[in-house]
Amino acid sequence: MTDSNLPSVQLAEAVAGQIGQLRRLLALAPPHEAAQILAGVLDYDTGILGEATQLVETGSRFAKVHSEHGVLPPEVWLALGRAANELDSVGRDLAEHTDTIKQVAKPTAPSSRPTAAPVASAMVIRRRR
Repeated sequence: MTDSNLPSVQLAEAVAGQIGQLRRLLALAPPHEAAQILAGVLDYDTGILGEATQLVETGSRFAKVHSEHGVLPPEVWLALGRAANELDSVGRDLAEHTDTIKQVAKPTAPSSRPTAAPVASAMVIRRRR
């Protein structure tokens, strides 16, 4: 059982609560604001995803040491290591698209000429079936 009086446990609970609040705000945000939120979350160098990946990597190192001493089963270490690797892979894949999301986040000046309506990609159209 965790001691919820420890500052580190309280911090983890507060961060989880703030991420939940950010998720709810993202769901309600207008497109340019939602794009700004996503760009900040997905920025692998400074965003939440990169920090979460590093946190899981640190947890994996913790589990390695404790599994070597018999405190944790080795499966815990392996699972955390696998999770860290997967998060890293996902973060690198998403990094390719972060600049595109940042472009949506920038407010554009109104144009004097009419713009064409955006066209959904084939992938988006298929998902609507």
